[in-house]
Amino acid sequence: MIPRYTREVMAKLWSPEEKLRAWLLVEVLAAEAWAKLGKVPESAIKVIQEKTKPFLEEGFSPEDVAKVEEIERETRHDVIAFLTYMERVIGPEGRYLHLGMTSSDMLDTAMAWLMKRAMEIITEDTDELLQVLKRRALEHKDTVMIGRTHGIHAEPITFGLKFALWYEEMRRNKKRLEAALETISYGKISGAVGTFAHIEPEVETYVCEKMGLKPEPVSNQVVQRDRYAEYMAALAVLAGTVEKIATEIRHLQRTEVLEAEEFFAKGQKGSSAMPHKRNPILSENLCGLARMVRGYVMPALENDALWHERDISHSSVERVIVPDATTLSDFMLKRLTGMLDKLVVYPERMQRNLNLLRGLIYTQPLLLALTEKGLPRQEAYVLVQRRAMEVWEDENKTFPEVVKSDPEITRHISSDELEKIFDLNHYLRHVDTIFRRVFG
Repeated sequence: MIPRYTREVMAKLWSPEEKLRAWLLVEVLAAEAWAKLGKVPESAIKVIQEKTKPFLEEGFSPEDVAKVEEIERETRHDVIAFLTYMERVIGPEGRYLHLGMTSSDMLDTAMAWLMKRAMEIITEDTDELLQVLKRRALEHKDTVMIGRTHGIHAEPITFGLKFALWYEEMRRNKKRLEAALETISYGKISGAVGTFAHIEPEVETYVCEKMGLKPEPVSNQVVQRDRYAEYMAALAVLAGTVEKIATEIRHLQRTEVLEAEEFFAKGQKGSSAMPHKRNPILSENLCGLARMVRGYVMPALENDALWHERDISHSSVERVIVPDATTLSDFMLKRLTGMLDKLVVYPERMQRNLNLLRGLIYTQPLLLALTEKGLPRQEAYVLVQRRAMEVWEDENKTFPEVVKSDPEITRHISSDELEKIFDLNHYLRHVDTIFRRVFG
């Protein structure tokens, strides 16, 4: 992923240096497991541990990466190039690395470790976003605004209900992310076709346990890619929620609406041509990035069907989609959290927009009241709609006035009953119940 959309924590996690460290960790742990089984001499494992300790604790340097890449230009095989370099570093004892293993034993176990760590970062990001969503939901629990369906005024809601809805959906996202985290946390060190022909299951168990993973119950040459597909799908659904929220903010910031607005910092510029512009650039950016994350799902799904015990068609795909999707997800969550934390809200504008249709928001309670008085529903609907269309077509009329002057309506419903129908609080009487359901 380009630096523009990459936070430092993800840049480091998916760096070539960290990849080599993950590879080395698997190899050293496997050698330790062999030593416990008596296959590797204790003297050799001590040398391996001593020579590899600086790489595991301090990390590989760019110079180390360059040397491995130089070897790869000759071998045309990244794992062999890495092992060749490590043998040069360790000396003769380096021959005990990769004992009985195939490349995917190391690659898939290391990748699971990296993907696990990436998802842990993303779930932490999600927790931070949930905190902001909850705070703003409670802040605006009673901030009344018009609800819209099809983009058209419907009935009153509160701005806090929007945040509560986003909170609940993001909480579901977190559960999906946690499920994907568990699913991806499996390694395999079972040999070329998964039969443990030249390696013992105890080696796999030892390595996975030390890395915070579980052994794949059954594998062929690779961990099965349905695990990766589930992981990527969870990120895609998360991205959809991010876009949902960002799209709503974009609509609310439109000049004609302007009920909420992204924070506009001092010195910030909105347009190279129009100095007056204050654009929802963060929300628009999030909508675009969400498309990228969702786009990675199909390649992940297609990676599941490999030839026989494995081919290499999945490898090139995963080198791109896994680092990119996790990096973007982390970036998006941080950006959305910051945007919502500083979101500027205009309750007065919400009140103004609420009144734009001059009381037409009360058509449904009037319809229900007429049916309760005994009118057939369709007859009542026509009666209410006829009066509503009058207000639509004449800006000088309000719906309560038109209704109160209509004898067809007032002969069924008294003035006192009409006042209750035109009471805004009726719409919001269960907001507290909803909030208890969401937040406890």
